[in-house]
Amino acid sequence: MRKLITVILLLGSLGLWAQESQLEMNSADRLMDIRDQKLIIGGYGQIDYNQPLIKDQSNNGTLDVHRLVLLFGYNFTEKLQLFTEIELEHVKEVYVEQAFLNYKFNNYFQVKGGLMLIPMGIINELHEPTVYFGVERPLLDKKIVPTTWREIGLGIHGNIQEISLKYQLYMVNGFLGYDDQAKFRGSDGFRKGRQKGAESIASSPNLSAKIDYYGIPRLKLGLATYLGKSQSNLFDGLPDNDPQLQQQADSSIVDIAMFGVDATYRIEGIQLRGQLVFVNNGNVDQYNDFGGSDLGQQMFGYYAEAGYNVFKTTKFKSELIPFVRYEFINTHHETVGFEPNKSFETQLITSGLNWKINSGVVLKIDYQWIKTAAQSKYDHAFNAGLGFVF
Repeated sequence: MRKLITVILLLGSLGLWAQESQLEMNSADRLMDIRDQKLIIGGYGQIDYNQPLIKDQSNNGTLDVHRLVLLFGYNFTEKLQLFTEIELEHVKEVYVEQAFLNYKFNNYFQVKGGLMLIPMGIINELHEPTVYFGVERPLLDKKIVPTTWREIGLGIHGNIQEISLKYQLYMVNGFLGYDDQAKFRGSDGFRKGRQKGAESIASSPNLSAKIDYYGIPRLKLGLATYLGKSQSNLFDGLPDNDPQLQQQADSSIVDIAMFGVDATYRIEGIQLRGQLVFVNNGNVDQYNDFGGSDLGQQMFGYYAEAGYNVFKTTKFKSELIPFVRYEFINTHHETVGFEPNKSFETQLITSGLNWKINSGVVLKIDYQWIKTAAQSKYDHAFNAGLGFVF
């Protein structure tokens, strides 16, 4: 609780220095803002080098075309648009990251339907490599908010400029928690439960909502929630009059209540960001007993980061940003029926440089200190990468 209060105070304090409004756009918003042409094409990608540095142990580094994403949008009319993202991961895996239709009645009220990103935190929506610090995305956005987390659904969104408020409200499909085996684990949280829009199982609808407030100059504050149940294949063909099978199916789902708060602040060359996510899972004792898993009843994580563009007061048009980020996550923040695994409580410090040659190209290097509660000393890693967006 002390850590939670500290981070909330940190996020709130960012607004005390504010001077100018800031509302960032993701790739979908950026392309959908183009109204003067029918077909819109864009994309982004990143190539990474990761080198673990563990004392008294040698490890190979890895070089990876981590992702290459092609974006296609189409304006059927001034109000009706299609947006898609086709992603190639690690050269060999192909996914549809987004595919939705959007109808814009006006700036205040729009309807969206299809495969879309869940608005939780910062990175899940703003995940292009030129946007975030460091080569790798934060741990919080890998395990608890498993970026890029997307679901098929329908909902509304809009921007009420008079009160500096952007809102999103969607009814969506959920994580696949059970598919002949339990998918959720303490080691990687919800990550294995992403359905990615590929023949997704739908046994229960979920609610996703977020509001972003940008009325304080130079500051954006976000508040998000995700409420519902995980999906299970045991409800398919389930007889109405078989209480034993019904009990098994009920034991294969998890009630999920996720809450997130985030803040982004900029002034001159200073950039500050912070994010906190708390998850309370229900029915975990039955789920773990039935599926032989170790999902925590509560998961918790946060990070805070700061960067400064040292070229801000020079004639250079590029940005050179040294940064530092502190992260904490615990997928066993609270458990039921067993002791928390200390190796799932992780601290990670990342420090490095982002050199944005221009708005579309970035070169990155960073060094990481990694330690779990089961360790007495930090492990280390070096990362380098390049990213682009167009």
